[in-house]
Amino acid sequence: MNFKGDRILIFLSLALLGSGLLVLTSASVVQGTADFDQPFYYISRQMILGLPLGLLLGFVASRIKEGLWRALAFPLMVLTILLLVLVFIPDVGYGAGGAHRWISFGPLGFQPAEIAKFTFILYLAAWLSKHKDELGSFEEGLLPFLAISGTVGIFLILQPDISTLGVLSFTALAMLFVAGAKMKHIFGTLGLGALVLILLIMVAPYRLNRLTAFINPGSDPLGHGYQISQATLAIGSGGLTGRGFGFSRQKFLYLPEPVGDSIFAVMGEEIGLVGSATFIVMFVLLAWRGFRIALRASSEFLQLFAFGLTSWIVIQALLNMAGNLSLTPLVGITLPFVSYGSSSLAITLISIGVIFGISRINEEA
Repeated sequence: MNFKGDRILIFLSLALLGSGLLVLTSASVVQGTADFDQPFYYISRQMILGLPLGLLLGFVASRIKEGLWRALAFPLMVLTILLLVLVFIPDVGYGAGGAHRWISFGPLGFQPAEIAKFTFILYLAAWLSKHKDELGSFEEGLLPFLAISGTVGIFLILQPDISTLGVLSFTALAMLFVAGAKMKHIFGTLGLGALVLILLIMVAPYRLNRLTAFINPGSDPLGHGYQISQATLAIGSGGLTGRGFGFSRQKFLYLPEPVGDSIFAVMGEEIGLVGSATFIVMFVLLAWRGFRIALRASSEFLQLFAFGLTSWIVIQALLNMAGNLSLTPLVGITLPFVSYGSSSLAITLISIGVIFGISRINEEA
């Protein structure tokens, strides 16, 4: 049987997936017991819901040709906007901790923002490739780009889900740059983004706490600096080789969100610098393969699609890990392949399926 496609991409993805499931198993035992009196609650849901759905849809996505993706771009974007609206509809959408980010179907729920990561990149790739000749124009290039990005951004702000907004904003800007936009438009968009961030901080000053905690976590170690203090304590105590798999102390309800945005800290404590560095290297290699596939794609659309999908996975991973290492402010975002979240895992695997499918098209061309 002739296996076509990037084998290294598949190997890296499976390695990250397998490692992620193992880390989640260990990190979630205490939280699952505390929340549901079921130590394997989180990992079982991840493997029953997110994993099979992601693998199935990822396989299907890898077989879809360019023409169908182009045709699906606009309908899927419209559907995503409708889903982002539904999170605010009573008895359909639901929230927690002051945020409205989920849609429920009986006992099951999902986050439309996760779907938006995929469909937004798909639509933007289709739009940028179609309007490549107009990207140098402010009226016909930059303004429509800002309108497309702003439409999704408004709904994310209302939820609020500023971390997803940040990831998609960086990804969109990278795609705009690769598509050939003028540098003055790139820097102008960066300035506009900074202004929006300042306004968001003014509207909800608690967001400033994350920046304060990053600059000086010791200023309020039991308040807004608590999470980063516990995360760095966990990673530091892991030393070179870690305490051993399953032997994290911080996951015993000392570290907030051990199954979510703090899971890298649990990883660092248990497998140490060597294991964590290996994990980071796998993401770097994944970026290399993804960008290599994008560079070799046969059309502008496929290049942008592969580049955008690779970018969001890598950007989100780097922001999560850098935040736990206190290299950047904590942004409250999950670690792809690792953190709990069936929607997140499924969309990640679908994205990998698309990138692999583009590598197959490259070999067949």
